[in-house]
Amino acid sequence: MECWGRGRLVAGAGLWAVRPAYVVVELLVASVARGHDLCDDAVSRLGAVGCTASVCSPGHEVLNATFVVVGALLAVGTVLLAPQLGRLVTALLVAAGLSTALTGLVPVDVAPARHALAATPLFVAQPLALGLLAARVRRAHPRLAGLLATTAVGAGAAGLGFVLLDGAAGTGLAERVALWPVLVALAAAGAVLVRGGPYRTIA
Repeated sequence: MECWGRGRLVAGAGLWAVRPAYVVVELLVASVARGHDLCDDAVSRLGAVGCTASVCSPGHEVLNATFVVVGALLAVGTVLLAPQLGRLVTALLVAAGLSTALTGLVPVDVAPARHALAATPLFVAQPLALGLLAARVRRAHPRLAGLLATTAVGAGAAGLGFVLLDGAAGTGLAERVALWPVLVALAAAGAVLVRGGPYRTIA
């Protein structure tokens, strides 16, 4: 049983560890897209199926599939790491993973309202989960707690900025600041959480 317990944690951390590769995929898709600005345009536009005279993303299928994979990696990795995370953090991160996966199944130009509905939990659940996880590991791993807390604040503020900008200049930058650092922070958290606690009980 102890071997299985250790093995599931290592597997979960491994799934989290590969998620930052998403950034490379997104940048590659953006590099072949026409009319996409990383600072001003939302990530979802790279997953748009249709093309206009000024905007087209030939790699939309790759990006949408990557959304599904990265979301699944987060959800499954979280379940495997659940003993170290606590119930509330686990629930929030599973919700974030499912949210990510659903955005890939419902492209923004196919069903805009459903796409927005699918994506919204991600921007709420991730900062909350990181903040709670920071509090949970603060005594055992203060440096990790600092990283998680800083990322939570930054992601939350950037996510709010993304919503308020609503397609204006800087929208893409705000969204990416809300999402990219979380990939790295959780990968780091997974590597540390394998070592064990004790951790403060949050929920």
